[in-house]
Parts: sequence; structure tokens; C-alpha cells
Amino acid sequence: MILPVYAYGTDILRAKTQEIESSLEGLAELIDNMWETMYHAEGVGLAAPQIGQNIRLFIVDTEQISKDDQKSGIKKVFINPTVIEETGEDYTYEEGCLSIPHIRADVTRPERVKIKYLDTDFNEYTEIFDGFDARVIQHEYDHIEGILFVDRLKPLKKKLLKKKLSLIKAGKVNADYRMRFA
Repeated sequence: MILPVYAYGTDILRAKTQEIESSLEGLAELIDNMWETMYHAEGVGLAAPQIGQNIRLFIVDTEQISKDDQKSGIKKVFINPTVIEETGEDYTYEEGCLSIPHIRADVTRPERVKIKYLDTDFNEYTEIFDGFDARVIQHEYDHIEGILFVDRLKPLKKKLLKKKLSLIKAGKVNADYRMRFA
């Protein structure tokens, strides 16, 4: 089922999320719905707060945009993730967000991330990701910490986007997917 994406200005996007217990009822269905919602909105990642769930869960699929000359990308579910370390050179790349439609801006992040997480069977992994995979993971991880990519922008850029963000918060934005506003 395609779920509405919560827009900039909704409180849940600023909340720190709760750990997931393996006994959480409906988790598999929720994850299936997240995949369907993300693909429908043409995203590469989606965090639970973006669909109104205050839990530590996000999904990433960079396989769908990987090029033949690059790595194959990843398609993973991250349950109860914890970033252990961010390393490498900082680099800047233009990011966007399904919760903040039609706004893209340069965000600087480290090139590698080491993260501990559980898969859908609650098996624990610690892995290092780099490049675009790392960037998407860092972006989605921020969501479960109540941080949005616009929070990482330079003050002047934030000021320039203030009116557009206010319009989104007021529900005055058209997206190609269902949205829920504050």
C-alpha cells in the first residue's frame, strides 16, 4: 500500500525515534509498504518518520540508479541502526528529500560511514559503505535522529529557502505522490 509522505513541518520529522522490538506486529507489512511508497515517489531511500512512524527504521535502494561503470549499489533494510563512525574526505553533493519536494541543495558529508544495524530477521551487521551509498544512508539516518538535510545547509542557503520551506509547511506544494501536512 502506498502511504502518504509526511511533509516538512510535521512534528514527527523532528522527533528522535524509538528502538524496534523483534515482536513488533506488522513490521514486514510496514517495510513492504515503505518500499512501495518509496518507488512510487521515485526515491532512493525512505525513513519511518517520513511515513508517520516513530521507529528506528529506514530503507535504501541505490541499485536502481547505479551505472555500469560504478558499483552495483545496495538494496537494504536498516533496523535499529547506529552510526559508529564517519570517515574520509568531506564532499559536497546535491541532495533532495521526499518530505521536502522540489528543493535540492548542496550538502557536505564524509565519504564513508560505518554503521551497525539489524536486518529483517534481526541479524546484526556492522558494515562500511562509501560514496553515494554512504550519502543515502547518512541522509536516512538523519531522519531517524530528527534531522533534515536543510539543517545541514549554510546559513545563507537556509535563508534563501525560507519562503519555499514555509510554503511546504503550509501545504502549498504539489508533489507527484501523496503527502501529509502538519
